Amino acid sequence: MEDQLKIILIIIISVSIFGLIVFVFVRNYLKNKIEYLVKEEKNKKLE
Repeated sequence: MEDQLKIILIIIISVSIFGLIVFVFVRNYLKNKIEYLVKEEKNKKLE
């Protein structure tokens, strides 16, 4: 029973860390994309 609990905890922690890493990458990608689109829109209005 103790071994199963360890395995379950390891899986949960691994999935949590992986999810956190993916979340950070996606958030940064979207942030950069939005900033780029805002710059493009401002440049179009200035022209």
